[in-house]
Amino acid sequence: MHTWTRDALSSEARPLEGTCWRLVEAQHRISTLKLVDTLAEQAVLEELLERTKPPVPPECRHLHYLLATPFRYGAPYPKGSRFRRAGFTPGVYYSSERVETAVAEIAFHRLLFFAESPATPWPSNALELTAFSVRFATGRALDLTKAPLSDDRDVWTHPADYGRCHDLADSARAADVQVIRSESARDAGMANIALLTCLAFGVSKPTARQSWRLGISATGLRALCEYPEMRLEFPPDAFAGDPRFEGLVWRR
Repeated sequence: MHTWTRDALSSEARPLEGTCWRLVEAQHRISTLKLVDTLAEQAVLEELLERTKPPVPPECRHLHYLLATPFRYGAPYPKGSRFRRAGFTPGVYYSSERVETAVAEIAFHRLLFFAESPATPWPSNALELTAFSVRFATGRALDLTKAPLSDDRDVWTHPADYGRCHDLADSARAADVQVIRSESARDAGMANIALLTCLAFGVSKPTARQSWRLGISATGLRALCEYPEMRLEFPPDAFAGDPRFEGLVWRR
């Protein structure tokens, strides 16, 4: 197992560009529309809500809100994620190279919510999601799927222990790394893209969108996209390697 210092990671930084996908709940704008009578009133309400949020960092202000949002919130991050520690820590834009991988990631986190909240009733309706893609480009990226960084694959893909990933991300930021490419722990063999800074975006707004529905039942999770037509299934044992799911009861 390697110790990845700032200097060691700096020497591994390489150019990287491509397209990445991310999903959000579809009501990110519709939710306010039901509170008003006109689009003009909605615009005023949205502006008032914007004033209550932490400011967008100067380097992100030219971006569409879907791209800037992960970098703007100044509240304590409640739980650590793959490349971000809990607490007042810099934002990370998590995404995937394939939309199918992005769906697998959000399906995992949807199920994890219910695994950690066993008293919460399962939803009767499918979750409406919007998938969107965006171009990114950087001269300083780390690819954890390639040697020598791939020597620690088991660390980077551990289903629940993110400690070493946090250390890597801290050293990567110190080395001015902007993007981390890593293997997905939820869609084996496929890659995720973590942008550590909004400076890595190649465009200022999403370039494509899709509508998805994610449902959960005793037979697993199902994700459907109408156009282009795609169907994904996640059986009850899809994420069995994560110890946080050991007590999950699939309900009928």
